Amino acid sequence: MMIDTQFAFLDEGSKKEIRRTILKAVAIPGYQVPFASREMPIARGWGTGGLQITLSLIGRPDVLKVIDQGADESVNAVSIKKLVKDTTGVKLTENTKDSTLIQSRHRVPEMPITKDQILILQVPMPEALRSVEAREYVTKRLHADEEYSGAWLMLFEQIMKYGSTATDADHPVVVNNRYITAPSPIPRFDNPKLHQSEALILLGAGREKKIYAIPPYTNVESLAFEDYPFQVEDFEGKHCHLCGSTGVFMDEIIDPVTNEPIYQCNDTSYCLGQLNKKENVEVEKSHV
Repeated sequence: MMIDTQFAFLDEGSKKEIRRTILKAVAIPGYQVPFASREMPIARGWGTGGLQITLSLIGRPDVLKVIDQGADESVNAVSIKKLVKDTTGVKLTENTKDSTLIQSRHRVPEMPITKDQILILQVPMPEALRSVEAREYVTKRLHADEEYSGAWLMLFEQIMKYGSTATDADHPVVVNNRYITAPSPIPRFDNPKLHQSEALILLGAGREKKIYAIPPYTNVESLAFEDYPFQVEDFEGKHCHLCGSTGVFMDEIIDPVTNEPIYQCNDTSYCLGQLNKKENVEVEKSHV
């Protein structure tokens, strides 16, 4: 039952300001647009940027899915879903294909997202150049001048030290052949999903007060050298011990019986869907 409050928690003026910010972000792909980040009933750093985008866009016909590092049932995901449900009454789902809005922390769903959906990524640090330049006014100037030698030098130093780039997550990308952008702390495995995505991708950082966007069918290229090409996490020869899936991002866990490493789909909803498919196939075979 909805609690007695403003629809979607935020007042209409706040939602209009955030939607105007989103429009500007869509018009300039990869550019970080400042916005007046509101106080939310969750701590900054726990998804307030993504939540404000969700609350500003959601309508009564929408169906919401919330993911936290691949899981629909984590504390962060459940808390956000409860707030949105209590203030809007919208339908919730764990099925990616049934959702119209997907708010996610640290993952892009395994199931391809479509033109009828919007992916909203929670971002702790929107500035891709922050590790090489601490001053905000300087990073703004670097973006304006398209001066990205610091980002290239960071990757070069990693290669010299480790033999390859060492960005396990949040590997910087070039959006629309212009801005070097932080894709949020998604694993490298998910970076290619941003390229020419059918869905609108919005990224919100509440603590840093920034919103930026990757519009549909936009070129997104992971930063890399020609002789050291970008590589995703390698799961070749591995499969999920539950559903048998391959070619997806997996978590390595230790089998309590054999004490050997086994693998499991990180996207729990996708894994459950594959299990259901497998069970249906087995039932059909049993009837033949």
